[in-house]
Amino acid sequence: MMLKNIQIRIYQVGLVFKNGNLIRVLKEGNYWIFGNKSVEVYDMKDQFKEGENLTLLLKNEHLNTMLEVVEVKDGEMVLVFENEIFKEVLHVGQYAFWKGMVNRKYQKIDLMKTEFISEVSRTVLESIKLKNFIRKFVVTSEYNGLLLMDGELVKILKAGTYYFWNNEVSMEVKYVDMRIQQMEIAGQELLTKDKAMLRINFYVRFQVENVEKALLENKEYEKQLYIIMQLALREFVGALTLDELLLKKDTVGEGILENLGNKTQDLGLKVFDAGIRDVILTGEMKEIMNQVLIAEKKAQANSIMRREETASTRSLLNTAKLMEENEVLWKLKEMEYMEKIAEKIGDITVSGNTNIVSQLKEIFAK
Repeated sequence: MMLKNIQIRIYQVGLVFKNGNLIRVLKEGNYWIFGNKSVEVYDMKDQFKEGENLTLLLKNEHLNTMLEVVEVKDGEMVLVFENEIFKEVLHVGQYAFWKGMVNRKYQKIDLMKTEFISEVSRTVLESIKLKNFIRKFVVTSEYNGLLLMDGELVKILKAGTYYFWNNEVSMEVKYVDMRIQQMEIAGQELLTKDKAMLRINFYVRFQVENVEKALLENKEYEKQLYIIMQLALREFVGALTLDELLLKKDTVGEGILENLGNKTQDLGLKVFDAGIRDVILTGEMKEIMNQVLIAEKKAQANSIMRREETASTRSLLNTAKLMEENEVLWKLKEMEYMEKIAEKIGDITVSGNTNIVSQLKEIFAK
């Protein structure tokens, strides 16, 4: 007869099997086992061995009271926490844990839910153990997001981080920039009403106002806005002559926006302002405008010169009238000119017997 001694330490449990059937549960202590029996020793700190036929083993009432059984069905999973710390994930199957050794909690998760995950902390959701079970979408502060489930709009997401369980429902988030943006419409070659060929650089500032309209009811709303503004610019410039366009250049943007109507609202956009950045003349037109400008400046110069000559003549006439009426003023003017002449004379040569000093006195005494 076979005799075996089995030592069961603290925090251990021994299961005695005979012909594959559980017949006895051993707690801490020293035991003698007789006959053709086998003993499996388990550490109560660990999970009960996987692969055991729990249904048969749990028929033993003693063992049943020592184990906590967790069943995970299809579409579910269970999060295991030990002493308030996330430990592991249980997939579909049947599990058993020893009672009393570790403070365990089990959180059952319905993976078929499509709502935001709110029942699990963010720290746990960011665990690598849940990586394959989580769908994570991040909407930054500059954006809004459209949450689509199976192609249908469910919710507009504001800035934040959103977690969903990974299941058979397809999910997608479309992002749209909510900041004020500027679009450049550059190098537009246009004809004015008087057939002048121009190249215009135009800009428009806009912002997405209706996210649903912009992304779901319109395809590539930015390209559509570009075409709308391009056609509006062409129509507006074509109704003005070159001179009118150059005169109204700073107000063209306002006029174009007034004529747009509801076209930008239909795109889900709000347009703030628009305007012409540059008006560039083509080769021949540039030469013609230069000639016109030169002629205008020459005409202005001639006009200014004529005004100055007229003013100078009028001044001389007034001076002559005053001198004619006032003999003293005449003498003062004469002396002024003599002084200017004297400044230019370096030497005076006296010749003959004539009294030069007397002659000079007679000149200034008249």
